[in-house]
Amino acid sequence: MGVTTLTKAEIYEKYADQLIRFATGLVGPSDGRDVVSAAVVNAMWSASWDSVVYERAYLYKAVLNEARRHHRSNGRRHIAERQAYGGAETDGLPEFRPEVLEAVARLSMSQRAVVFLAYWEDMRPAEIGRFLGLSDGTVHRQLARAEARLRRILDD
Repeated sequence: MGVTTLTKAEIYEKYADQLIRFATGLVGPSDGRDVVSAAVVNAMWSASWDSVVYERAYLYKAVLNEARRHHRSNGRRHIAERQAYGGAETDGLPEFRPEVLEAVARLSMSQRAVVFLAYWEDMRPAEIGRFLGLSDGTVHRQLARAEARLRRILDD
């Protein structure tokens, strides 16, 4: 009997469900299919694909490696988000309060920037001024106006 060679599409079709279940166990249901897609594309179009003997094992290893990359990437993104919200050393992000978010969205762009830097980045007015290229007086005025406007909006 001759050896039958499957196409890449046939190999994917043969193992896709197993690979998706595996990836889902590694990264969760929302990202499992994306991890498999990236892993299969990278594996099948790599220079070493033509020398692969056990496609299934090779694809499982590719999914595992892609899941690791995905986890590292998500970890870096999560750290960056926590740092952006001033919670790098805390257990989570600040409490989400939609009314505050809506009120802040009604501020001018410069007021939002000053409020963010003052309250989320914990910068002092002089540092905010250097960061944004504003005088200390302008920072104080913007912050005072923003605080007053936020109080009015949130009191209504």
